[in-house]
Amino acid sequence: MGKIVWLASYPKSGNTWVRAFLLNYVQDSATPASINDLADVSVPEPLMTFFQPFAAEPVQNFSAEKIQALRPRAHAALAARGKAVFVKTHNANLEFFDIPLCTPEHTGGAIYIVRDPRDVALSYAAYTGWPLDDIIALMANPQAAIAPSTDQVFEFLADWSRHVTSWVAAPSRVLVRYEDLLRQPETYFGRILRYIGTEPDASRLARAIQHTNFATLSAQEQKTGFAAHRSKSSFFRAGQAGQWQTALRPAQQAQIIASHGAVMKKLGYI
Repeated sequence: MGKIVWLASYPKSGNTWVRAFLLNYVQDSATPASINDLADVSVPEPLMTFFQPFAAEPVQNFSAEKIQALRPRAHAALAARGKAVFVKTHNANLEFFDIPLCTPEHTGGAIYIVRDPRDVALSYAAYTGWPLDDIIALMANPQAAIAPSTDQVFEFLADWSRHVTSWVAAPSRVLVRYEDLLRQPETYFGRILRYIGTEPDASRLARAIQHTNFATLSAQEQKTGFAAHRSKSSFFRAGQAGQWQTALRPAQQAQIIASHGAVMKKLGYI
């Protein structure tokens, strides 16, 4: 049986960007890979299709506790798909109903992408359509979760700080900051490849980075749509760092620092 390599992040922190990079690096095509083919290289953990085989009734009717009881079996089936299976998750690396959200025995490692929570708040508000203050409150809520939908089970986030520290404490992981991927993509996308045991080919790396710049990803979304995103808003927005400096009110900035300042300092954000 293989092992899962988690592509883990708090929402709107660059997870889909990293997935697109991995797809383009694997395909190594002269033209950008389709954003609707991400599952060719990495799959989203909460898809109901991974949980339904282990339930006699429709899982969309299940409580969170019953869904959580199925997670180890769903993860075992995911791990069995190959030697190393890339699986996207927004779950914190914690236990829920006394069951790990990311089953240790089926885990081979993790790529954890982190982003300044002030920019996360902006991006998450644009994505959900929620008021910024509501998103800032959500990010400070220790019981925060992504609700189930018609085709996905719930994901448990906890608050932003606990989400980050739960993954930083993982025994085998590589931590990559969104801002570093923007600033030095060759270095930090290369670090991801080395973590999974691949020595980067310089030209192939450069091509994959070019194919996944935000202008290219946004143009694809506008032309073909992004099947994983059902909101009227665009999924691929600015792809920038530091927008919080002009977009957040001083009181909102202060609230985020009050909630997460200790972890932000450790990550170099303040």
